Amino acid sequence: MGRLFGTDGVRGRANADLTPELALSVARAAAGVLADRDGTSCPVAVVGRDPRASGEMLEAAVVAGLTSAGAEVLLAGVVPTPALAHLTASTGADLGVMISASHNPMPDNGIKLFSRGGHKLPDAVEVAIEAAVADGHQHGLRPTGAAIGRVRELTGAVDEYVTHLLSTVDQPLSGISVVVDGAHGAAAGVAPEVYRRVGATVHAIGCAPDGWNINDGIGSTHLEPLIEAVRAQGADLGLAHDGDADRCLAVTADGHVVDGDAILAICALALHERGALRDATVVATVMSNLGFHLTMRDAGIAVQTTAVGDRYVLEALRAGDLSLGGEQSGHLVFLDHATTGDGVLTGLALMSRMAVTGRSLAELAGVVQKLPQVLINVPVRDRIAVVESDSVAEAVNAVEAGLGSTGRVLLRPSGTEQLVRVMVEAPTQEQADRVAQRLAGVVAAVD
Repeated sequence: MGRLFGTDGVRGRANADLTPELALSVARAAAGVLADRDGTSCPVAVVGRDPRASGEMLEAAVVAGLTSAGAEVLLAGVVPTPALAHLTASTGADLGVMISASHNPMPDNGIKLFSRGGHKLPDAVEVAIEAAVADGHQHGLRPTGAAIGRVRELTGAVDEYVTHLLSTVDQPLSGISVVVDGAHGAAAGVAPEVYRRVGATVHAIGCAPDGWNINDGIGSTHLEPLIEAVRAQGADLGLAHDGDADRCLAVTADGHVVDGDAILAICALALHERGALRDATVVATVMSNLGFHLTMRDAGIAVQTTAVGDRYVLEALRAGDLSLGGEQSGHLVFLDHATTGDGVLTGLALMSRMAVTGRSLAELAGVVQKLPQVLINVPVRDRIAVVESDSVAEAVNAVEAGLGSTGRVLLRPSGTEQLVRVMVEAPTQEQADRVAQRLAGVVAAVD
């Protein structure tokens, strides 16, 4: 069996790659491994999902796997991923299971696992779960009779999460007009409600999930509808979430995109100004633009760099007892308030900064002068083999030598799909485009 876990859980096409049988096995294995790890004979698990249709099928399989291992299951229903993490912590559960493929299209689905306290699993625990799935016996857990786990609804789950989000806002956001795009996903109900309750004037799009329309031409990976709506409404900004609401990207009043690097910079500067950015350090991934690093340097803020994935950002935050980290894709982790990326919390922080400073989003985002950056996703059959090939390494080395200190290259396998991501930063857009296309051609030829 190949490695099950990617950058963010187990993911694949529902009922083809991610079958009910696999979901059941992963859930059983997770209950066994995390019960052993926490010294718990009867673990408690919180289970949530995004609204895609296959989530109903996979939820049933996950619940069967957990209860067959003796776990008590609390069903949270349709909730954002950060809500699931929060509920795992607040209920004292031993593990949380979120059924979602995040920003992926509707036919895909996934399983994200959280340990006690609402934290994503370290690599070693994922390896142990994979071994248990491959073994098939999964610690010999076959309870019978009264030892079989039970299932109950976790009532008030969304309300508890909303109350938690509202507690992070120090002042009303009245006077701010925002268009929120819920991607027809898990944020569809939560995000507009939260933004309205803090005083913002809210116009909602992408907030009518039907099980099939999640991420369909809308949300954080399809910003055109949000840009059009912001301009049409004359709003101060737009906020786009993904299917499970752990991301947030923004759009200025004039329709320019503000990515995770700029949002992270705005939030880091805000915390630093109040003395709340611990060790004057922010965590970012290798994908962050060189312009972000220069902005942080000029503000006296150190940048700690991790691999791509908010789980690695979180690990660095916890290890260094730091406050804030994030990704260019819009995952931001505010460790004082959350244990994973939280798109709605990020939207609140961004609008709070606008309210405190009286400045527009465009003004705030202007602190980051980004180098031209090109990202090309190259479909391949074996992403690991391609990245490790000698010809790809030689091509990357040649480009890096040519760019010197004026740019950089990052070539990495996707953690969730059979893609190789080719990222190039260069002094001019023309040069970045040319170099990225050349490397993408090498990658495609190797495959």
